[in-house]
Amino acid sequence: MAARIAAALRAPPGADVLEIGPGKGALTEHLLANDWRVTAVEIDRSLVAELASRWGGEGRLQVVRADILEYRLEPASSGNWYVIGNVPYAITSPIVFHLLDQVPSAGIAELVLMVQREVAERLVAEPGSKQNGALTVGVKLVADVEALFHVRSGAFRPAPSVQSTVVRLIPHDRWELDAARRQRVRSLVRELFARRRKQLQKSLRTAPPWKLTAAEAAAIADTTRIDLSRRPETLDIEEWLALERSLAEIAGPSAD
Repeated sequence: MAARIAAALRAPPGADVLEIGPGKGALTEHLLANDWRVTAVEIDRSLVAELASRWGGEGRLQVVRADILEYRLEPASSGNWYVIGNVPYAITSPIVFHLLDQVPSAGIAELVLMVQREVAERLVAEPGSKQNGALTVGVKLVADVEALFHVRSGAFRPAPSVQSTVVRLIPHDRWELDAARRQRVRSLVRELFARRRKQLQKSLRTAPPWKLTAAEAAAIADTTRIDLSRRPETLDIEEWLALERSLAEIAGPSAD
C-alpha cells in the first residue's frame, strides 16, 4: 500500500518532497526510490533517530524533528514542493490549512494525503450534500480535490478503528485571493455553518457579527442574487465569495 500511495504523487525526478510523519519509514523508502529529495518531518525523537540511522548515508533525505503545525517550508530549490503523508486524524484540518496557506510563499504544486474516509467525503463534497461544510469550502477556495482510492484498515498494524482514503489536492489561484480575504471568507463560512440548519437570512439578521437590518439583508440578496432562504450547504464557492464581498460593502467592518 505504501508503494501505491507514493506512486500517486506526480512529482518529476529530482523534485523536493515533504513527507508528513514518516514514522518508521514505510513510505519514505518508496519516496527515495523515486529519485526525489525528501524532507521528512517527524515529531517523535526516537523515530527521528531510527530514520537517520536507517538512511543516514542517503544524501537525498533530510529528517527534521518538528511539529508539522509549526514547520514552515522555504521555497524549493527545484521550484515546487510536493507534499505527501498519512495525516493524523485528530488534526487533519489544521494541517491541511497550514500547508495550503504556505502555497504562495513556498510553492506547493500537489499534496497527496491519506485521511479518514469521512474527512475525504467532506473534502470532495458538492453543494447541496450533507457532507458539504466549512472544511469543504475553505479548501476548495484554494485547491481542487480528488479522492484517489480507499485504504482498508487491515493494511496497517495495528489496524486503526477508522477507514482511510487517499486524496489529491492541487492548489490553484482561480479567484486571486490574498491572505486577508481568504481568512475573511473562511470566517464567514465557519460562522454560517455553525448555524447550518438555519436559513442564511435568519443567521445574518440575528447573529453577531452581522445583525443586519431588513433593508441590508434585502440589499445583499439583490446584489448577490442569492436567495437568503437557502441554507449554507447549498452555496457554491462563487456564491460564498459574492456573499462575503457584499457583506463587506453593505455591512462594513462587522462582516469581517
